[in-house]
Amino acid sequence: MANNSPIEWTDATWNPVTGCDKISPGCKHCYAERMAKRLKAAHNPNYKNGFELTLQPQMLIRPSEWKSPKRIFVNSMSDLFHDDVPLEYIQRVFSVMNEAHWHQYQILTKRAERLEELSSKLEWAPHIWMGVSVESSKYLDRIDCLRRTNAHVKFLSLEPLLGPLPDMNLRGIDWAIVGGESGPGARPMDPAWVTDIRDQCTSAGLAFFFKQWGGVQKKKTGRMLEGRTWDQMPELVVVP
Repeated sequence: MANNSPIEWTDATWNPVTGCDKISPGCKHCYAERMAKRLKAAHNPNYKNGFELTLQPQMLIRPSEWKSPKRIFVNSMSDLFHDDVPLEYIQRVFSVMNEAHWHQYQILTKRAERLEELSSKLEWAPHIWMGVSVESSKYLDRIDCLRRTNAHVKFLSLEPLLGPLPDMNLRGIDWAIVGGESGPGARPMDPAWVTDIRDQCTSAGLAFFFKQWGGVQKKKTGRMLEGRTWDQMPELVVVP
């Protein structure tokens, strides 16, 4: 678990699962894969298997150990809805999130069909936010899967944005994050794609968060969009 996460839209990361497999073009330059290789080389015991999918049950206790409320990105180094993560283990993760209810959790998946399939078997609460990644128009059906889940707060991670996403159906969606790809081999993002998504979100009443332009050196390109930063978020829900 990492405190003070460098990810702009969260406070900390928690990885009860590590490792994953590539399933769509957005995965091509996966930052988590690169980081897992570095952590394995540094002899971090959680990454002895590198980027091979691995359950980390010893990490389940961590949110309960953090007493001050945080926004926590769940599985920044994996995908909780990977086919090889058993339903029973996903339910254990949800149990932890419901018990440590003073935090707000952000879960993100590309495996939207499995998310929809398992949604009714999970204990959703308002402080558990659920999102799907959509990198191009080919994967807009992930939004439909998300919309049919029982999550109280639903969000989109349109990152790395690899093409335009015109005329999205944003009904029932609460938040959209947009970002360009960063790091080695980063693919370019057209500013027109970003402004169109922002305008769609504004018209639909969604919170809009612009994370970064990206590029090989993302700090140089920054995160200003038409002269300002966009840091909108849904209302934070914390269960007393």
